Amino acid sequence: MLAYRAGDAAAFDALYERHRGAVFRYLRRQAGTAPVAEELFQDVWLKLIDARGRYEPRAKFTTWLYTIAHNRLMDHFRSAARAVLVSYEDADHPPEDLPSAAPLPEQLLERKQSAARLLAAIDALPPAQREAVLLQQEAELTLEEIAAVTGANRETVKSRLRYAMTKLRASLGGPAEAEDTRLQGA
Repeated sequence: MLAYRAGDAAAFDALYERHRGAVFRYLRRQAGTAPVAEELFQDVWLKLIDARGRYEPRAKFTTWLYTIAHNRLMDHFRSAARAVLVSYEDADHPPEDLPSAAPLPEQLLERKQSAARLLAAIDALPPAQREAVLLQQEAELTLEEIAAVTGANRETVKSRLRYAMTKLRASLGGPAEAEDTRLQGA
């Protein structure tokens, strides 16, 4: 981002290629529909372009980027007068980064069913827990970074993630009382 701020257009291309998939998936899962997510996605990148001259590396770049995405989502929800976040429900379009080897039909069916169960479980989470999980899993943000993006404190984020993981495990048939290893020592 510093190179882009200094005028290197190729640096923007590198940032876009590196983060576009995860940012879009985050927005898609939170916004609920692809057209809304696409509009928000474009807005996020336009805001990044507009802010390049003011960018200061006070935090990790991804924290700054997801703060822009989070804020744009909140603006969207306020303007649409929506109180509940809607999660991604389209399991027919797998992420771009899945292996390209053609799986067997049984494996495809099992994957689709597993994805549907996971998406339904994520959808059932309270909005704050859902957002914390998506920021941790999709954006690979740390507890501190999620706290910075959402405006919550670190312990609140940690609790949201713990409760979310417990609910997800219970929904998916795993041991609900097991502690998420990413939360331990974090």
